[in-house]
Amino acid sequence: MKAAVYTTYGPPEVIHLHETETPVPKEKEVQVKVAASTVKFGDSYARHFNDVSPFQFTMPLPLWIPARLAMGWSKPKQPILGSEFSGVITAVGDKVTRFRPGEKVFGYTGQKFGAYAEYLCINAEGIIARKPENLTLEEAAALPYGALMAWNLLRKANLKEKEKVLIIGASGGIGSAAVQLAKNYFGAEVTGVCSSAGTDYVKSLGADTVIDYTKEDFTEGKASYDLILDIPRKTSFSKCKPILRSGGRYMPVSFKGRHILQRLLTIPRRKKVITALALEKTDDLLLIQDLAEIGKIKPVIDRSFPLEQTAEAHRWFEQEGSRGSIVIVIDTKLS
Repeated sequence: MKAAVYTTYGPPEVIHLHETETPVPKEKEVQVKVAASTVKFGDSYARHFNDVSPFQFTMPLPLWIPARLAMGWSKPKQPILGSEFSGVITAVGDKVTRFRPGEKVFGYTGQKFGAYAEYLCINAEGIIARKPENLTLEEAAALPYGALMAWNLLRKANLKEKEKVLIIGASGGIGSAAVQLAKNYFGAEVTGVCSSAGTDYVKSLGADTVIDYTKEDFTEGKASYDLILDIPRKTSFSKCKPILRSGGRYMPVSFKGRHILQRLLTIPRRKKVITALALEKTDDLLLIQDLAEIGKIKPVIDRSFPLEQTAEAHRWFEQEGSRGSIVIVIDTKLS
């Protein structure tokens, strides 16, 4: 099968098309003929993980060495990136009862990656579900990661109906899903923060208010919030504290040791720091499937690239920025 692979860390140019062995499903796995995948932060991050110092690492410092070993110290252990996928099941293992060949599915492989290929195998009880009926395969491929992350984070932040939430990084993959879920599922009043290029896009997602951070410092505004979701971690609890209401929560999506300490110190206080890992579950993807089918959340595609232009897709993601997902179309006949 054809796959977009990288055997050394580096810029987008390290990704190239390569003929590799087609995976065969084990007894509890399904084989998926991949229609589409995406470029997300995790794909870009993994591609140059050798350049990520312990202090640049997005998680607490003690996890840096295990993460580096898992990714590959001198070269990538998993040469095929891509964690989101959609496609058609072509074979199932002997012990699989949940799916059958011919069904259209979508899912998320996490740090196992492997979706920049014509075929992948995934555990049938993993993060995989039938494609939402009202979405194309390309749209379905752009849904899992951001939606799963946003759902888990907003749930763990205990967002309530009619609360006011400020979403920093609202035009990104997690942010765009968080805007839609906070508004359409949780019933909150949503303010999105993004650059000038993303303001119209965030408004189209349903945000009540959009702040252009290049023109306005949201920490100095008169509005106050029950929850501040800081996706790119561009600010801090101390800066946001004045605009938090009593009982308000500041939640950095990626967090370091100091945020864990702040969380412990603010437990008895009226304004708190929340840190939480978004651990994806199959049931969560099934919920996202339902929400997509009733129009509560919809993926937005910024641009699509064929598999042979995966390097260009990564370059576009990193240099141009995006208003929606960057999709890699692997099988045009399926999509």
